[in-house]
Amino acid sequence: MRLQELGYEIRRARTARGLTQAQLAVAAGLSRTTLNQLENGLFPDLGVKKVQAILDRLGLDLSVEQAQKARRQDFLQMACTTASVSFKETLTPDELVHALLSGKVPRSRRPHLRMLLEEAPRSLLEGLVQEVGKWAKPGKVAGNVERIAAKLGASRRVQDWLKAA
Repeated sequence: MRLQELGYEIRRARTARGLTQAQLAVAAGLSRTTLNQLENGLFPDLGVKKVQAILDRLGLDLSVEQAQKARRQDFLQMACTTASVSFKETLTPDELVHALLSGKVPRSRRPHLRMLLEEAPRSLLEGLVQEVGKWAKPGKVAGNVERIAAKLGASRRVQDWLKAA
């Protein structure tokens, strides 16, 4: 499970219980900002004790399971590989997810994202947006991709496939 998936599940459980971020944060001994970043998949690292405090307040458990043998396509990993093929340093899945959820690309990864947006097959980009989009509000990731593409000068191709989707 990725931190983004955990954040999404925490948001879902919190809203189902009618709690605000501020209420849950106080109950778990965290700041509302930390909880907000966790729910949005943007918090870089959160200790197990803090996560457990949140889960306890929501009546949720965290479990470890054997990974399933049947593998589905991992669009996130394929996108990172595609984006990094021409570069010495690789774009990590966490960097890519952070960029897609926040709409912000670190300066050192701009060439990677431009390569991805200009060269990747449409099916890969669509799968990536769908995969990462599961952890965000509907349309957020597609909107961020469009903004990133505009900043990087790759917007025409992206706009074409977003319109067709």
